[in-house]
Amino acid sequence: MPPAVYNTAKISTRWYRLELKSTEFIKSAVAPEHYPESDLPEVAFAGRSNVGKSSLINTLVNRKSLVRTSRTPGRTQLINFFLVNGEFVLTDLPGYGFASVPLAVKRTWGPMIETYLERRKNLRCVVLILDVRRVPSAEDRLMLQWLRNYSIPVLLVINKCDKVSRNERARQAAVIARTLEVPVTELVFFSALLKEGRDTLWERLEAMLFQ
Repeated sequence: MPPAVYNTAKISTRWYRLELKSTEFIKSAVAPEHYPESDLPEVAFAGRSNVGKSSLINTLVNRKSLVRTSRTPGRTQLINFFLVNGEFVLTDLPGYGFASVPLAVKRTWGPMIETYLERRKNLRCVVLILDVRRVPSAEDRLMLQWLRNYSIPVLLVINKCDKVSRNERARQAAVIARTLEVPVTELVFFSALLKEGRDTLWERLEAMLFQ
């Protein structure tokens, strides 16, 4: 049986406040021939293995365990696709940069992710997640450079904001923005624990998905 093709005809181009009705796992894939066939708008989530990506996605869609969290960062090395409301797709990209991941696995990460960014024509934007306590790594900067090279819009999310004070957040935000050469105003501050930044991130995502 051929994979399902989801129809986008019912999606309105008007701005609206998203009401989450359903979220379901579609499939995992490594190569383009295994991606789900779809013309739905898609948003991908990327970040270091220990940046809290799974918790952020679960908080965003108001599900406790849609995306499984692992006690061993870097374990998930597949591209995972999720259907939301039957209207758009969330894609969870493999985490990168964890020291204990075998070298052979690390070598597959770059080609896998760059192929996805190059081939996925319905990709509307990538949410690049960063830790508020860390200076962006070489892998973070490489990911941002790929997105710029392929002219893919990016939303920069600064995660784990509950781990620092407001003053420290402001200091770190300045460092992160300077390192990535972006204005501080482009950063979205997020905390899965406090659900801070959830509405702001959805508003920016809606503008990308349904423009």
